[in-house]
Amino acid sequence: MSDLKGQIAVVTGSSRGIGKGIALALAEQGCTVYATGRTIGDGDRTIDTTARQVTAAGGVGHAIRCDHGDDDDIARLFEQIGQEAGRIDILVNNVYKIPSPPAWGGGYWDHPISIWDDQVGIGLRAHYVASWHAAGLMFESDNARMLNVSSPGGQSYHFSSSYGAGKAGLDRLTADMAVELQPKGIPACVLYPGSVSTEFIQDAAEEQGMDLSQSQTPLLVGRAATSLLMSDDMMARTGTIQWVEDLIAEFDLFDENGSRPTAKYAQRDS
Repeated sequence: MSDLKGQIAVVTGSSRGIGKGIALALAEQGCTVYATGRTIGDGDRTIDTTARQVTAAGGVGHAIRCDHGDDDDIARLFEQIGQEAGRIDILVNNVYKIPSPPAWGGGYWDHPISIWDDQVGIGLRAHYVASWHAAGLMFESDNARMLNVSSPGGQSYHFSSSYGAGKAGLDRLTADMAVELQPKGIPACVLYPGSVSTEFIQDAAEEQGMDLSQSQTPLLVGRAATSLLMSDDMMARTGTIQWVEDLIAEFDLFDENGSRPTAKYAQRDS
């Protein structure tokens, strides 16, 4: 497997959840990680805290505040990374905006039209904008890779129709970007986590008495993502969907508790 020590990684939306888990897993391999997001400060769900934890885990953490719903903010983000690092070896497009209130259940007519902008504007368009600005910096790397965090909601119904549209769009976008990036020697894959015990889900579980014992932890998802990024055959996988549950088995991975959750999405297409 490839050595990631000293590699320059950007993980969007990494103040919490899956993004933070990926940032910390990359740190375990010695990466310099740029954590992006809107939330700053000393709280437990901020990019500043993520950056400090990245450094504590063995990497070098940097926090850059970015509203990924603002094209100018995204442009400034990559301009700063270019000035400081000169290249990007790993781009992880993860940022996603959960609508408030969450759009779970009901019909599309029950939800405000604004959730389209939350789930497609941030969860899809912002990935395109970030990838556009990152491209030149990735071309400066000898071994650049891209990973886009999607969801089984791209293949079957989860939460809402707007959610599915955003995820399916991201799957298609990644597959087509992979075609265009292949002559540059840059692989691009989609990551499909399973049920993940993010902070948002943990909060909901406490209110509703949900059992999360078989859920993947964000760090386990991060270790799966990092193992994929380290794999020598990532170019052979370019344009494909990589399921976290498969990566866990392939790379013999465990979470921070020494566990390997077995739960799978019931609606998985295989």
